[in-house]
Amino acid sequence: MKTLKDVKVGETVTVTKLRGEGPVKRRIMDMGITRGVEIFVRKVAPLGDPMELNVRGYELSVRKADAEMIEVEASEPT
Repeated sequence: MKTLKDVKVGETVTVTKLRGEGPVKRRIMDMGITRGVEIFVRKVAPLGDPMELNVRGYELSVRKADAEMIEVEASEPT
């Protein structure tokens, strides 16, 4: 399964599943990343960590360790 960590800059994906346990999963959900939400990858830092995302109309930076817990699939073009 493809994770958010594997997504290239400029791609839009849809969240299919959140992995992780307890507080880690809760923190990801509190940032607005839930199943079914679309995420656009705006930038990735030069060393690959963190990633800058556009989620629900706002910008969010996520570490690679957290991005690895978010399973995604390609979004349908609109």
